[in-house]
Amino acid sequence: MAIGFDKGFQLHTQGMLIRSQRSEVIASNIANADTPGYKAKGLDFKQAFAQANSKQQMGMSRTNDKHFDLRTELNNSVDFRVPNQPDTGDGNTVDVQVERNLFLKNSMQYQASIQFLDGKIKAMKKVISGGQ
Repeated sequence: MAIGFDKGFQLHTQGMLIRSQRSEVIASNIANADTPGYKAKGLDFKQAFAQANSKQQMGMSRTNDKHFDLRTELNNSVDFRVPNQPDTGDGNTVDVQVERNLFLKNSMQYQASIQFLDGKIKAMKKVISGGQ
């Protein structure tokens, strides 16, 4: 009997891909903190994860690495963030301290996902090897 690794790890890999894209969005905000007229963007993890989950449940399967690239499909979840501070006069809505905190939080959540996945893999290796 074959072990279905895809089904066992798919939610974790989707979550890590979403966190990775969220890091890119936040890093883009930080990089454009001094760009006049730049509007800060955000990615809602819960919405993006639900979107990825619903596509998975619709029976879509990946037959090739280039099919159904989750990174491009999640672009619908990226939206402009509501600013926490008033406009400084140049139209830029990036608050660097908020962005740095969001980046740090997202990085910690990504690391936690890696550790959880690592634990799952170690448990599977233990089961396969007979507990040695």
